[in-house]
Amino acid sequence: MALDANPETVGVASQPFRLRWPDGRHHVPDYYARRSDGTVVIVDVRPDDRIPESDAELFARSEVVCIAAGWQYRRVGVLDPVLAANLRWLSGYRHPRALRPGVAAELLSCFAREQPLLEGATAVGDPLVVLPVLFHLLWHRRLVVDLSRTVLDDRTAVSAAAL
Repeated sequence: MALDANPETVGVASQPFRLRWPDGRHHVPDYYARRSDGTVVIVDVRPDDRIPESDAELFARSEVVCIAAGWQYRRVGVLDPVLAANLRWLSGYRHPRALRPGVAAELLSCFAREQPLLEGATAVGDPLVVLPVLFHLLWHRRLVVDLSRTVLDDRTAVSAAAL
């Protein structure tokens, strides 16, 4: 989810390939991500406390292969629970169907000055119409909040992204 939310990510594939070594061991990385600059990041996701020594060795081998291919390799643990909750919520509004261009323009203008989420939304119009657009703009980083500070609520400080 964090890869998908990153504006530099232009493509993601899960379990993209299988690495096999001459000793018979193999590993399937969790994600392949291509960035807008053309670089590739291979990601394995596993909580730190759930990595047996045998898997740690496979992750290390995978990193060597990735570096040889000119790719970056990252092994990540558990996503911060607040960030995960916010990304999970906002991901439901990432699709273009949530965007209403006129409402979006009003929101961007309204949040040129930082203010609480619901205060700005109600200043623009009916929250039932406005909030999906606001969440879409947050997902696409046209409006910004600190997603790791607290779970989004009506008092969350929101502002327009710097151009």
